[in-house]
Amino acid sequence: MSDSHDLRKVAASLRELPPPSPDEAAHSAALAQLIRTAIDTAGGAIGFDRYMELALYAPGLGYYSAGARKFGAEGDFITAPELSPLFSRCVARHCAGLLAGLDGGALLEFGAGSGAMAADILLELERLQALPAGYLILELSADLRARQRETLRARAAHLLPRVQWLDELPHDFTGVVLGNEVLDAMPVHRFRLTDGTIQELGVAWHDDAFVWTRLETCTPRLAARVQAIAAAGELPQGYESEVNLAAEDWLRSVAGFLRHGVVLLFDYGFPRHEYYHPQRSAGTLMCHYRHRAHPEPLILPGLQDITAHVDFSAMAESALAAGLDVLGFANQANYLLGSGLLELTQQSDDMRQQLAVAAQLKRLMMPGEMGELFKVLALGRGVADAGPGFAVRDERYRL
Repeated sequence: MSDSHDLRKVAASLRELPPPSPDEAAHSAALAQLIRTAIDTAGGAIGFDRYMELALYAPGLGYYSAGARKFGAEGDFITAPELSPLFSRCVARHCAGLLAGLDGGALLEFGAGSGAMAADILLELERLQALPAGYLILELSADLRARQRETLRARAAHLLPRVQWLDELPHDFTGVVLGNEVLDAMPVHRFRLTDGTIQELGVAWHDDAFVWTRLETCTPRLAARVQAIAAAGELPQGYESEVNLAAEDWLRSVAGFLRHGVVLLFDYGFPRHEYYHPQRSAGTLMCHYRHRAHPEPLILPGLQDITAHVDFSAMAESALAAGLDVLGFANQANYLLGSGLLELTQQSDDMRQQLAVAAQLKRLMMPGEMGELFKVLALGRGVADAGPGFAVRDERYRL
C-alpha cells in the first residue's frame, strides 16, 4: 500500500513543521528503532494500534512516557483545564451535587495531565465546603505524576494530603470517575473498505520511513464492527477510518470496579452516524506537535501526540453491556452552562480580567472552538439523575 505519493506527503508535512532539536531527534530515532524491532519480530508489519501504543506509551520513550512538556503554551496542545479554571470549577460544582447524592465518596481522575484540573476542582470544592473523602489519580507516566504533584504543591499545597496516586485500578469504588481527553489517546485500529472487503491497516518500514500497509488478516473484533458500520450506511470505495476497541475494553474495566457512582467522560467526537459519515472518508486521526495539528501519525514518533475522535455511540453501548446506565450526553457548551458557568463569570471591575475571561469563554463555548465538538458523556450505577450539567440539553437521543 505504500507508494511514492505517501512518502511525498510525509516529506511535505515534515517541511511544514518546526524541526526537532538534536536531542529530540535522537530520542525519536531510539523509539523508531524500538518500533522497527517490533515490526521485524512480527514479520514485516504491525497493526496501527500497536504502532500507536508504542509511539505514545513505550516505557521511557513514548510520547506520554518521556519527559517533554505536553500541555500548555510550552507544550504541544492546550486542554480545557489548561485553558481556563472555569472549566474545572464547573466540573467541581457538578461533582459536589453528585457526591451529595451518593452520601459521600471520592473522586478518581484518569490521566490527570499537568494536574491543573485536580487543583482547580479541589479548590472549588473547598469553597463549596464539599471536599471529597479523597482525590485519587491513576497516572501511568512517572513524568506526569511528578508534574501533577508539582502543580498541586504550587496551587493547593494544603490539599495535597487528600490526593493519592494509584498504581492500578481500585477493586471497589464509590464516587465520581473523571476522564478528560483520555479516550482519544487510546490506541485505535485503522481500517479501509476496498472492493467490498474490510482491510486492516498496519505499519511497515520502507525506504527509511514508516509507511502504511495492509495486514494479511483483519482482527476479528474489528471486522465484525466494521461490517455493522458499513451495513448502516453507504460508505464510498476506499473509505478509511478507525475503531477504538481499547476504549471499549477500558470502559468495561471501569464498570468492573464502580460499585456506586458516576463516570464523566470529556472528549471530542461524535455519535456513530456522524463519525462514520460518507464524507468523513479519511477518518479522524490527528497529531499535535508544538501547537500545530496535522494528519501524519507515522512521523516524529515519541515527539507528537496522536489522537482519534471518540465514537460516543460505541462508548454508550459498551457501558450498557457492562451493566452501567447512560445518564446524560451533552456538548461542552451546554454542559458548562448547566454546571453554573454564568454564576462563575459575574463581571469584575478589572477590565483586563474581563477581557481574559471573555477570551476563555470563546474558546470553551463557541461552536467553532470547543463548545460543540467536545462532548460530555455521563454513565453510572445506582444513580437516577446525572445532575444539572445535562439539564440545558440532554442529547442521549443522538447516540
